[in-house]
Amino acid sequence: MIVSVTRSGGFAGLTKQAELDTSDQPDADRLEAAVRELGAKDLGTGRPQPDRYVYRLEVRDAADITHHTVAEQDMDATTAWLLDRILS
Repeated sequence: MIVSVTRSGGFAGLTKQAELDTSDQPDADRLEAAVRELGAKDLGTGRPQPDRYVYRLEVRDAADITHHTVAEQDMDATTAWLLDRILS
C-alpha cells in the first residue's frame, strides 16, 4: 500500500508532501490498519479553519485508489499518529 499525504494551511500557509510505501516499514500492519480505518470514520466536513491544517490523502492499494480529506480539528489519535508517521 502506498499512501501520499499533502498537508496545507496552518499559520504560515505552507504545504508539505510525503509518500510512504507501507510494505517497506517494520510497522506495516499498524499503518495499513490505520489507513483502512479512515474509510469507516466520520472525520467531519474536511473544511479548513483559520490557522489549521488540512490533510489530503491518496491511498493506492493494488488496483484501488481512494482519497480522503481530513481537517486538523476532526482528527482522532490514530489518524494523527498515521499522518505524523507519514510526514516525518
